[in-house]
Amino acid sequence: MNSNHLLLEEPIRMASILEPSRPSYFPSMTRIVGTLGPKSRSVEVISRCLMAGMSVARFDFTWGDAEFHQETLENLKLAIKKTKKLCAVMLDTTGPELLVVNKSDQPIPLEADSFVVLTPDQEKEASSNLLPINFSGLAKAVKSGDTIFLGQYLFTGSETTSVWLEVSEVKGDDVVCLIKNSAVLAGTLYTLHVSQVHIDLPTLNDKDKEVISTWGVKNNVDFLSLSHTRSGQDIRQAREYLSKLGDLSQTQIFAKIENVEGLVNFDEILQEADGIILARGNLGIDLPPEKVFLFQKAAVYKCNMAGKPAVVTRVVDSMTDNLRPTRAEATDVANAVLDGADAILLGAETMRGLYPVESISIVGKICGESEKVYNQDSYFKKTVKYVGEPMSHMESIASSAVRAAIKVKASVIICFTSSGRAARLIAKYRPTMPVLSVVIPRLKTNQLRWTFTGAFEARQSLIIRGLFPMLADPRHPAEGTSATNETVLKVALDHGRNIGVIKSHDRVVVCQKVGDDSVVKIIELED
Repeated sequence: MNSNHLLLEEPIRMASILEPSRPSYFPSMTRIVGTLGPKSRSVEVISRCLMAGMSVARFDFTWGDAEFHQETLENLKLAIKKTKKLCAVMLDTTGPELLVVNKSDQPIPLEADSFVVLTPDQEKEASSNLLPINFSGLAKAVKSGDTIFLGQYLFTGSETTSVWLEVSEVKGDDVVCLIKNSAVLAGTLYTLHVSQVHIDLPTLNDKDKEVISTWGVKNNVDFLSLSHTRSGQDIRQAREYLSKLGDLSQTQIFAKIENVEGLVNFDEILQEADGIILARGNLGIDLPPEKVFLFQKAAVYKCNMAGKPAVVTRVVDSMTDNLRPTRAEATDVANAVLDGADAILLGAETMRGLYPVESISIVGKICGESEKVYNQDSYFKKTVKYVGEPMSHMESIASSAVRAAIKVKASVIICFTSSGRAARLIAKYRPTMPVLSVVIPRLKTNQLRWTFTGAFEARQSLIIRGLFPMLADPRHPAEGTSATNETVLKVALDHGRNIGVIKSHDRVVVCQKVGDDSVVKIIELED
């Protein structure tokens, strides 16, 4: 992978662009989160998604009941065994999401320049001039002239299943709106988004808590995607709730930034969260179009410097119905990678789209090509400067490992870790080669039983760019003796050879603890 590394700033022979890429065990260093749903829940399709590059499976509880998602998860487990590919599980909450209540499921035509009333009375039937919603406080939150977007899966508003509304007047609890474009609401899931208006609903609602305490606890979910995160307090409250649910105290919380409130409070949210998801569907509605790219670049940069994963959404919407992305979408994926995103999240494309496997595959290929022209040297210097001096001990070791690996053109970095922190710090410096994170389990007790940690830590690295975990034998401690370290290292090297990232005469950088000391060493492999 290192030999393919180019820079856009360097002269490129144009014909070389057409040369086929060499096949790799890792389609890309950038990770792909796939949402599993009606079109992607069979063992066969999930297996193909894993082989195409999906490393995190997202379960969206905005729709579907726990039984439906449990069946899908059981199929995921079978697919993991079948493909021998690790995959983490992400639970996505509903949050303060406003929905149209259409009990009949019949299509509702809306005509431009006519009026429709949004009412909190859910007993009424939905029609072309009356739409019941699941929120009684809308009339108090909006005023004349406010913009409301109504659509299936919150697309751009350019297709016939989404509509823009302008608030005309408020009558009691009802809101009268002027319809700005013609559309037909056909389907069960219609989301309401009020642009730049605070919605007085809890970020973690009662339904979310029920799902987390039952389905989440039963399945030991790796990530909680906290929809509509608006402040650092939202994260603190969610973490406090998880801390009371046994093993879910280890679940990482990703803040989903979807509105202007989340943008304004971004710094405090980043400080509290384990990672950030830039939900560009809602953000694209809440922000002026010309500002969306600026927020993305600024937010991803802040995540990079903090060493926390940044996940970008809504990149290949057109692949929900088409086999190929548009030119703009392909470029958008590449720019997300060049901005520094750790992962790309696919929603409707894999959940209900016609081409879930192809969507993952093409996004992975675009990411892989983009990584070849990523200016790692510039990024490394920028990160070191940002961190400043004196560096912490761990930060110094991590940056030194990456610098050494690049200087000697190592094929891979191997990092021994228990908590995963050392490996994450190495990944923060964006090495051009894969990082094999050897997670050493630790023995712990709650005074009732003994258990090993490590599985959570291994799976949670599956959302971090360039980090590829393997779980070591628990009999070998992370701060083990020289003999045990050599044994684990041999296993890691054999694994690297088997998957094709290490070959004879390659140089490998190893980062490990020997006793109380952290060591970075360079080894050259023999035949």
